Amino acid sequence: METRGSISEMEAIEVEQQSNQSKIKERLFKLDDIVQFDTKAGKKTIFYETDFMAGAVWCLEPGQKVVNHSHSTSDDIWICMQGTGTFYPGFEEAVKITKGDIIFSERGQQHGMVNTGNERFIFVGVAGPMPMDFISHEE
Repeated sequence: METRGSISEMEAIEVEQQSNQSKIKERLFKLDDIVQFDTKAGKKTIFYETDFMAGAVWCLEPGQKVVNHSHSTSDDIWICMQGTGTFYPGFEEAVKITKGDIIFSERGQQHGMVNTGNERFIFVGVAGPMPMDFISHEE
């Protein structure tokens, strides 16, 4: 039974739901709106970043690369959306990658790639936790 001046259980649930709105405009991203290419170098566009993780879209013209690197603090997932390339999981290793491939690199594991195809290469990267460091393994 409800007493005068208190919030009923239904009102409390409604208040909680309002404070936890879906915020879909902050959560739904369109790849076509994010994709950006640069003729000079591969282009990284960060489309979200929180205290816990970040998301970026990488766009590479044929011949462009993401330098071989690692993160001592974070895992990194790459989701290949378009094109073909060569992924470098470590020294002297090379693996062909293409649209539909998903690559997971846990903290400390090297990763880098070159667009070795004839078309543009696009991949989505998701990494965390943040902050994320960057350790280059290029000579």
